[in-house]
Amino acid sequence: MSSNIPQNKDNQEIDLGQLAQKMNGLYEGFLNRIFSFMLFLKRNSIVLFILFIIGVGIGFYLDKKVKTYNHQMIVLPNFGSTDYAYAQIDLLQSKIKENDTLFLKEIGIVEPKKLKEITIEPIIDVYKFVDNKTENFDLLKLMAEDGNLDKIIEGKITSKNYPFHTLTFTTSKLSSVDQTVEPILNFLNNSDYFKQIQKESLQNIQVKMNENDSIIAQINGVLNQFKNKMNSNTGDKLVYFNENTQLNEIIKTKDLLIREQGSLRLDLVNLSKVVRDISFIINQKETKGVNGKLKFVLPFLLIFLFILGRSLIQFYKRQSLKNQ
Repeated sequence: MSSNIPQNKDNQEIDLGQLAQKMNGLYEGFLNRIFSFMLFLKRNSIVLFILFIIGVGIGFYLDKKVKTYNHQMIVLPNFGSTDYAYAQIDLLQSKIKENDTLFLKEIGIVEPKKLKEITIEPIIDVYKFVDNKTENFDLLKLMAEDGNLDKIIEGKITSKNYPFHTLTFTTSKLSSVDQTVEPILNFLNNSDYFKQIQKESLQNIQVKMNENDSIIAQINGVLNQFKNKMNSNTGDKLVYFNENTQLNEIIKTKDLLIREQGSLRLDLVNLSKVVRDISFIINQKETKGVNGKLKFVLPFLLIFLFILGRSLIQFYKRQSLKNQ
């Protein structure tokens, strides 16, 4: 066995020597490639410089000519019109893709060719979803027991029940409220069915408010009678307060009615449209991706394509020589 030890050492030394030679060969090859690339840049420096200047010029022109502007609205679909609003936005998007400028003009959009895309998505707000709605809280709790809460919250079925939604559209030019925002809102609110629902709902609210005002007036009359009675019987004031427990219930009822009146007044504001616009921001210039950066991207893209093309030509020539 001792005679095999020197032989193993010799084999290891040979393997290490071969590995060192291969590493040196790879290193020399890498250096040769770098040197060849430097020579290539030197030989084609004028062409590369011209391509760089052309790329910068074209990039500046396209950055000024080709622009994208984002516009965003926060909307509140009322009377259960969320699915309707989403369907209408999908219809608009399909018309934009089809380049149906006639349809877009008919709904009032000025310069429809500059309208590029429109989308709508919910503003995820669980607290608004369950606010003063026990049934929504119970439903969310029940659904969370059978799956991932985050997926349920962001799911399509749940998300459409959030009150507020973000409507986003893009244009290739600067726009205005009259040119795009108002026509889109009018299109969303142009539903005879939901307009009738809105009319009846507003009438119901008004009737409820009138009845509440009447009840509050009656309560005020009772309280005034009590006040007058107490003023005339000051000696029995403490006893009367302790015994008249119904008075506290009357005051609580008045407080609840006043709060309900305030809530109903807010409802009148929010329900003034089928799809109520809450706020909007227009003409935000798109800066993501290569938007506004073509003057930096195009020069290097042209140079890269030139180098790639020359490399492919050289590769083709070498392979042709080998085949010959």
